[in-house]
Formats: sequence, C-alpha cells, structure tokens
Amino acid sequence: MPSLFFTRLRQGQRTLPFPDAGPDLPERFRGLPIIDQSLCPSGCDACVEACPTDAIASDDSLAIDLGRCLFCSECSNACPQGAIQFSRQYQLAASRRADLVLKTGQSLQLAHRLADDLHRILGRSLKLRQVSAGGCNGCEADINVLNTVVFDLGRFGIQFVASPRHADGLLVTGPVTRNMSLALEKTYAAVPHPKIVIAVGACAIAGGPFREHPEVLNGAGAILAVDLFIPGCPPHPITILDGLLRLIGKIASPAAAHGEAP
Repeated sequence: MPSLFFTRLRQGQRTLPFPDAGPDLPERFRGLPIIDQSLCPSGCDACVEACPTDAIASDDSLAIDLGRCLFCSECSNACPQGAIQFSRQYQLAASRRADLVLKTGQSLQLAHRLADDLHRILGRSLKLRQVSAGGCNGCEADINVLNTVVFDLGRFGIQFVASPRHADGLLVTGPVTRNMSLALEKTYAAVPHPKIVIAVGACAIAGGPFREHPEVLNGAGAILAVDLFIPGCPPHPITILDGLLRLIGKIASPAAAHGEAP
C-alpha cells in the first residue's frame, strides 16, 4: 500500500486542465480547413475531384462541407497552389447542419448552449446513451477515451449510461445502416422527454465514406432531429469534449470561427 501511494504521488496530476487551458494537440492534428481564395486558380477543380466524399463544391468560390469532410488532406495535397490548408483549430461542433458548410468569406458558427428550458434540466447533469449505428469503431474509441483519467468527462457532470431509460439523450456514431435504423429509433423512443441527439463523426452527420450507399441512411439526421453535430473522421477527443461543453454552457461560443485565410 505505501508503494502505491508514493507511485501515485510521483505520477502527479494526469487530468488535462482543459478548458481552462488549451490542449496539447499532436503535431499531425488537422483542424478547421482554411481557404485562401486568392490562391485558387480560375477553373481549377483539383480539390473537388480529389475529395472522396464530395465535401467540396466550387461555383464562384470554394465551399467545404465539414459534415462530409474526412479531414484526410487529399484536397490540400491535390491543390497546386495550396489554397486549402488545415489549421490547428479543434473547435468544430455546430448546432445546425447548415452551419457546417464553410464558404469562402463566411464563418463557422460554433455550437451554442441548449435552450434555457433544456439547460435548466440538463445543464448540470447530462446522461448519454451511446449508439453505434454501423460505425467502424474509430469515433467509438475516441468517445471511450473521454472516460479516462486524462479527460475525466465525469467532472463536468456528463456520463454515459447503459440504458436509454436512464439517459437524457443519444450520442450517435456510424452512418446509420438500414439494419440499425429500427434499433436506433427504438432506443430514441426509450429515452424520456426532454431529450437530445448528438451526431459524432462524418458518418453520423452525413454518411461519411459510405454516403449514398443503398444500405445506409446517410447519418442520424435521416430519422432523428439532431441537436449537436461534431465533425471529424474520427473527431479528436478534445473536439468532442469541446462540443459537449458548449452544449451545456461550460464553454461560451464566440460569434464565429473564421474559415478563410486573413
């Protein structure tokens, strides 16, 4: 027992100080895409053609759908002028699906707090039932990481529960395969009112790399009303945690996060 005590003292504080201090992200982390339209050659669709999920559109200017984006950097690699680069910004969660479409000259509207009536009920203690609706286990693994001592999700009053009857909402991963759609609907029906839905990852938001496949429904929004969208493939645990904390008002969202190079 004494040896365990001294070992714990030597280990020191392992829980991240986030959100009071910024996270120490890995060197290869890819965050919010930055578009420099001035570097985009006229008539060049190299990035559009390179994107595996049709997340990029080019009309008069470029637009990136973060809900579809896999953050794979194929667009950045294909662009001869480097008009698209990935920043270090990990704050990516949005409250509306439309807010994830990042157009040149516009800004990413980060997720806002729950409405006052929901916040009074769920703001201090949020219980979530996680549903993998055909996921590859990438998003699921990063969600599980939030329960470790490093992130310590419970210190914010957020916990994952085994039964939807004990939950305040669902956290959905995966593209929602047809053979999981009924299970997802029944799980949602078992959650008592009021309840929320959180879509984590490109699959749960828009189908990810399986988009438009006949055996998937292109995300949770096809059958449920989604209250929070957290993009990524998979999103970094800090990105997920940031979105959850914005939802319950532990982090105040600024007016906008820019997606265009200054």
